Amino acid sequence: MRQSITHIALVVRDYDEAIAFYCGVLGFDLLEDTYQPEQDKRWVVVRPKGGQGASIVLARASKPEQEPFVGNQTGGRVFLFLNTDDFSRDYQRLMAEGVEFVREPKTMDYGTVAVFRDLYGNLWDLLQLADGHPAAV
Repeated sequence: MRQSITHIALVVRDYDEAIAFYCGVLGFDLLEDTYQPEQDKRWVVVRPKGGQGASIVLARASKPEQEPFVGNQTGGRVFLFLNTDDFSRDYQRLMAEGVEFVREPKTMDYGTVAVFRDLYGNLWDLLQLADGHPAAV
């Protein structure tokens, strides 16, 4: 059997502001932005530049009960992990873009990591895994 995770849904407040942050600030590629009239929503898919793995579906909160989860999909835990081949380059670029880091860079046995918030408050790890780590880019 062969399986993989293709997409992860991220609940957002607004499609266009989410695209502006993920593509404009984080530098992700916009893979798709298609209006679906039967559901009156957009199918918006982004992925880190050069990435080959799972992509993120930017899913606008469409019901009142979904709105409280914008920015808090995991109860305040780190939600997503952005793996890079050059931590220093990407950390400096994100700092220059005004991204808020809530934990400063730290070198661990598995690699270098810092935690940042996206525009909604979700926590992300910016991560460069150590050479030889099984998941290193």
